[in-house]
Amino acid sequence: MTATSHIAMWSGPRNISTAMMRAFENRADTEVWDEPLYAWYLRKTGLDHPMADEIVAAYDSNWPSLVDKLLGPPPGGSAVFYQKHMTHHVLPDRPLDWLDNLTNCFLIRDPARVLASYADRRADVALDDLGFPQQTRLFDHVRNRTGRTPPILDADDVLADPRGMLMKLCAAVGIGFSEAMLSWPPGPRDSDGIWARHWYASVESSTGFAATQQTPRPVPDRYLGIVEACRPHYEALYTLRLKPAAST
Repeated sequence: MTATSHIAMWSGPRNISTAMMRAFENRADTEVWDEPLYAWYLRKTGLDHPMADEIVAAYDSNWPSLVDKLLGPPPGGSAVFYQKHMTHHVLPDRPLDWLDNLTNCFLIRDPARVLASYADRRADVALDDLGFPQQTRLFDHVRNRTGRTPPILDADDVLADPRGMLMKLCAAVGIGFSEAMLSWPPGPRDSDGIWARHWYASVESSTGFAATQQTPRPVPDRYLGIVEACRPHYEALYTLRLKPAAST
């Protein structure tokens, strides 16, 4: 295994994480894995997520087995093994040393945009559902162990300049950029988790990265406190992100 072949992208929900997975899956040299730890997380927490029982029944939820697969040979012998992870799927009691064998990247998004979108899909939202504190924990571990700042992408930067930001990401993780990452056929993928039918409607109709709305949708008043609790985590990573050409 090379240091750059296993790419773990750590994001919270309602980001562009599935579109980013599409971009990597459209490469000729890449296999992807959609939220490998979701079934384990649901089994461990017992949370009432859409399709929770079906997800736990359908997927591996054994932690040692999952870690072995995440660190093992890329499926099909592909040169790149791209793993789409949710930060909140790694609970506080889990050790993080296995991350040392992955090339870890972080995908961030303004918390107001995240929460406005997430509230459309679930009636009740808590801070831990959005993954911001958990992302800080993972990021701090990676930076402390490597002595380097791992690659961070902000969703709005990617949507404004997909080619430029994906080129920066590929350079940061040591793989060549492919034009195939910029567009993909619409529709579902065999690699999508079964939860796709609840969460992936917009990406299934997409053929590439679409520009974001300039003004975020309003956040329900009852969730404004959560947005403010998330913001320091977001802003700390935002200052360290891979910057667009105009910002460098």
